[in-house]
Amino acid sequence: MNIYLELFGIFCKIGTFTIGGGYAMVPLIENEIVNKRKWIAQEDFLDLLAISQSAPGVFAVNISIFVGYKLKGVRGSLVTTLGSVLPSFVIILAIAMFFHNFKDNTIVERIFKGMRPAVVALIAAPTFTMAKSARINRYTIWIPIVSALLIWLLGFSPIWIIVLAGVGGYVWGRWGSKLKSKD
Repeated sequence: MNIYLELFGIFCKIGTFTIGGGYAMVPLIENEIVNKRKWIAQEDFLDLLAISQSAPGVFAVNISIFVGYKLKGVRGSLVTTLGSVLPSFVIILAIAMFFHNFKDNTIVERIFKGMRPAVVALIAAPTFTMAKSARINRYTIWIPIVSALLIWLLGFSPIWIIVLAGVGGYVWGRWGSKLKSKD
């Protein structure tokens, strides 16, 4: 099978059946690209996730672009992006055309309320997977907890948290390498 068609099919399927945004796509993309096909190593996938989160724009599109680029360059990024965006575009277009017909329907409201817990689970699953892969342990667990509390309770901008984490990681890396070189 043509690799471009396969990539388009994978990302189109994921884009069609993933509810909850980009983070809900992560376990599906990881399963298809890392686990099933072994096209990208787990460590490389985590790096692509970090870059995708840091880059401006929609996370789902960013991860599609970076995975496609990693696999097949610019053409691959175009194919994976189109595959992940096209289903959402068509679905939203259809909803917009017919929304006035069912916007007050109680059955539709109940369906969306029932989907909320599943969406939360789809977003939580990659969080725990990334925590394991990032080697978060009892000594480092305070970092994401303090970061979340600063954002949630004190209203800190996530940008400042990212900048501080980057500076802290750099300083820690330099300090740790100096300690190792003295040993």
